[in-house]
Amino acid sequence: MRAVHYVNQFFAGLGGEDKAETPPTRLDGAVGPGRGLVAEGLEIVGTLACGDDYFAEHEEEALAALIGYLEELAPAVLVAGPAFGSGRYGYACGTLVAAADDRGIPAVAAMHPENPGVDAAGKAYVVPTAVNVAGMRDALPRLARLAAALAEGRDLGGPDEEGYLPRGLRRNYFAERSGAERAIDLLLGKLGGETRTEVGGGLDRVDPPAAVPELSATLVALVTEAGCVPQGNPDRLPSVRAQGWFRYDLNGEQTLAAARYESVHGGFDVTLANEDPNRLVPLDTARELEREGRIGRLHEVFYTTTGNGTPVVTATRFGREIAGELREAGVGAVLLSGT
Repeated sequence: MRAVHYVNQFFAGLGGEDKAETPPTRLDGAVGPGRGLVAEGLEIVGTLACGDDYFAEHEEEALAALIGYLEELAPAVLVAGPAFGSGRYGYACGTLVAAADDRGIPAVAAMHPENPGVDAAGKAYVVPTAVNVAGMRDALPRLARLAAALAEGRDLGGPDEEGYLPRGLRRNYFAERSGAERAIDLLLGKLGGETRTEVGGGLDRVDPPAAVPELSATLVALVTEAGCVPQGNPDRLPSVRAQGWFRYDLNGEQTLAAARYESVHGGFDVTLANEDPNRLVPLDTARELEREGRIGRLHEVFYTTTGNGTPVVTATRFGREIAGELREAGVGAVLLSGT
């Protein structure tokens, strides 16, 4: 089964950070971790490589060149990584396998579940790995196994069965018993003290923080996932599946004027929100609380993103990044508005 392998400059043996600007290149056969994939039964007919910085700074050109090489080699499957926890490498892997998948070329990448490349991969397959290269020995056999299955065109089972990350897809199947019968069983179990569900969970439980001891002496910040941005969306915040967040200075403004702000959120009707953006980010009310002395002071920056379709792992990253800035600014409380 013909496979093409994508790696960054380091795993291609071209160099370290000093070669991160290396443009896309094509190498014969297997190099680096590709040799481990060959040992697991894959035939690597060619290796594609690109410097992490080059891909990040010239994404459109890099992707076009890599796809051109890929189409010339005409593999049965594209394999990318493993990128482990490396964000730049993982993003390149995810973007490339997504582009290949869009063109009907079976593709699979491997990286840590919290790597931003997981989001970039879209509906392409991603094999989870450890956060660093120490997990190489474990990752390669699983990556090769899934790549072989894709090359063969085998109908794959679910994530737990096949060893890939959930892709947000649902598949219909015939259950042995009707929904009504299963629902009655669940209800009887709950009445008997046993709570069960057919719906997968997996979300973290976050304990609420301690109450703010003295709100009248506290610096308070405004944060929203309602997609509130300056008119025209100058920073191009996506309306769905945001890859980042933005901060905007309030500059002493007392209210968010409709002539200056709008919502680009794609998950609800923004008509009323755009009539009065304070419905998204309650600056007018916060200023009133500030004047009354009920809060100590309002942070002169507000933070925004779109929570629509955002994976939990991505939202968690957003929260950690924003919280880090707020801590540095001395913020003691946050008013978080949603949709």
